[in-house]
This record gives sequence, C-alpha cells and structure tokens, in this order.
Amino acid sequence: MSFESTKPFQDFAHFPRGLRRCGEFTVAEAQLLELSGHAMLALYTGQRAPSCDDEQRFFEQVQQGAASESRHAKVWLKYLKVIGPKRVHRLCSPMTAGSGDDDYEPAEDSAE
Repeated sequence: MSFESTKPFQDFAHFPRGLRRCGEFTVAEAQLLELSGHAMLALYTGQRAPSCDDEQRFFEQVQQGAASESRHAKVWLKYLKVIGPKRVHRLCSPMTAGSGDDDYEPAEDSAE
C-alpha cells in the first residue's frame, strides 16, 4: 500500500484545534492528511524515497507545484499553501520622501 504511516498526522503548530476543525480542509482532505500526512511529509522533505508509482507521481507533481491527477498531491499542495506565508494587501501606499509635503504650511485664519 502506498503512503503508509504508523501514526496520524497532526500539525498543532499551524492548526491548534486540529486539521478537521480548522475550516481550511474538507472532511475527506483532513482524513487523507491524517492518514498519509507523515508519508507525504517524508517524501516532500526527501527523508523517504518513493516506493511505488503513486508516490513517484506525488513527488514529481509536488516538485512541479501542479497536481493534475494525484489527490495526495492536490491535498499536500493545498496544505503547503495554507501554512505558507500570508499575503498582506494594503489599500494605501507608503509616503515617499519626495512627495512635496515638506513645504506644507497651514493657512492662517483671517476671520478675526
């Protein structure tokens, strides 16, 4: 059997409530990660060599960053995307040094 692991995969560093309760994965994806996560991690990091065609396809698809047919690769790439760095979108740009606001003087009140 491919993607065998002896214990369930849990990543409490990124998902303190567990993979099933984090809201990022479907029930089927969370089960697949829990059952095969250690094997997928070992293949991804190079600690384990692929032992069958499914594992070899997983390894190639993960290295390319595009999973077309392997559901293990799709779930693993989604896992990597979820735990990866978050992008921050800002609605305003930072002020630059040459913006011309250095010589701004408030208008005097001439209503007196």
